[in-house]
Amino acid sequence: MKYPTPRKWKPKHPEKYNGDYTNIIARSSWEVKFMNWADNNPNVILWNSEELAIPYICPTDNKWHRYFPDAIIKIKDKDGNIKTYLIEIKPYKQTIPPQVPKRKTKNYIKEVYTWGKNDAKWKAARQYSKEKGWEFMILTEKELNIK
Repeated sequence: MKYPTPRKWKPKHPEKYNGDYTNIIARSSWEVKFMNWADNNPNVILWNSEELAIPYICPTDNKWHRYFPDAIIKIKDKDGNIKTYLIEIKPYKQTIPPQVPKRKTKNYIKEVYTWGKNDAKWKAARQYSKEKGWEFMILTEKELNIK
């Protein structure tokens, strides 16, 4: 599997970025699309990218790890309420458990491993968000309007 090359990303509105705006790393074109949206949306009050570490126990090794969600945004909704969202950006296929194939290939085993790890991260993120009064969201190609 070929992974995208991480690259620096520079905001047009650094005053909205909650963190070191000179060191923002985009790890995919989908993240770039989200960053552009957050930076340019007048309803987004503050946002950041990978600035928060959430501890979780990974089921693959039963050890503590740190999960860095893709973003946090504080946004004013249409009623003027301010809400905070913890955001993960992933392909839809990676947001559901893999289907069991007739033959259990190496690729299937890798998908199960990845699913278990992601599921543990997202459970920790949901709990963290709940404790903070935030909402955890996974954005896929559907929400990002990517074909």
